[in-house]
Amino acid sequence: MEKSTLFPYFFVVLLNTSCAQNSNSKINLTNNTDFTSEIVVDGTQNPWGMVFFPNNDILISEKSGKLILYRSGKKVEVGNAPEVYNRGQGGMMDIELHPDYKKNGWIYFSYASSEGDSKGGNTAIMRAKLSDTKLVQKQLLYKAVPNTTKGQHFGSRLEFDQDGYLFFSIGERGDRDVNPQDITRDGGKIYRLHDDGRVPKDNPFVDKDGAKTAIYSYGHRNPQGLALHPETGQLWEHEHGPRGGDEINIIQKGKNYGWPVVTYGINYSGTKITDETSRPGMEQPLYQWTPSIAPSGLAFVTSDRYPNWKNSLLVGSLAFQYLERLEIKNNKVVYREKLLDGMGRVRNVRQGPDGYIYVGIEGKGIYRLLPR
Repeated sequence: MEKSTLFPYFFVVLLNTSCAQNSNSKINLTNNTDFTSEIVVDGTQNPWGMVFFPNNDILISEKSGKLILYRSGKKVEVGNAPEVYNRGQGGMMDIELHPDYKKNGWIYFSYASSEGDSKGGNTAIMRAKLSDTKLVQKQLLYKAVPNTTKGQHFGSRLEFDQDGYLFFSIGERGDRDVNPQDITRDGGKIYRLHDDGRVPKDNPFVDKDGAKTAIYSYGHRNPQGLALHPETGQLWEHEHGPRGGDEINIIQKGKNYGWPVVTYGINYSGTKITDETSRPGMEQPLYQWTPSIAPSGLAFVTSDRYPNWKNSLLVGSLAFQYLERLEIKNNKVVYREKLLDGMGRVRNVRQGPDGYIYVGIEGKGIYRLLPR
């Protein structure tokens, strides 16, 4: 879960012999001569998502509900943005461009919406087009139900795969014992749709009575990172654990990722959630962080601008306020490194079309990393 306070580093959970690889391995401080950071867009309070247009404009989502267009060195608020339910961790969240954006102009948004009969809100997915500085042709593609006034665990990241399917995440909305393990309910899931919102006929639960047919995988807690592996094309995900047990997973069709039946975390009060860290039929994380770093934002480095970082995984830490770089070989983390240590709560990280890494830091703005 997102926390502004830090959990103490002496906190330990007991792991069984089939445990996932965890973060007790050393994390290194980067050589401060490796790169410099420069502010590109300043004054953003919670830059949840960002995308880069072919004309070099940047579109940034503010959790408060604003969409900011950065154009020719100036910030302009985009008009006709969807109305958001700005509560707790919910608000305007991720943004993604259609893979064929240059031809069709579609932009995709995830946000907390109060649409529906009951009070509160839940995560919604919309697409629209940008006409100058205004959204047009808005289309609601998915709205999770039921609404709830709880303020936690909306998710939500967006990612297109190599076949043009749209994936998105929705957190379990604080109903951990109800939503994540029930495929007839929204929440605690990764979903897959066609780009126009249709449910693919080969989604794993289309033939299950009562199932939410957009579900692709389940048993998740609060996923706030999605990225495609640059070589395998697999969808990688990270999600917030409770106190301990943040996870990196490789998402597979129809699989159960265990929350809250199995977890490496405990309750915030220090009590146990479960004695189980593994169970047959439930996926083990590729990696888990204990103590929790509160991960938000996920990107693979493919750019030649950072030759020593090729195929590294970048993850933002909200709790400890740094950007983590992980080197991975054969699906094992072999090296960890802190970047931008102490800069602030890292909300998002993206590789831009210019090959540079861009980092969204709460209360500061969007930074670009420049190799020396």
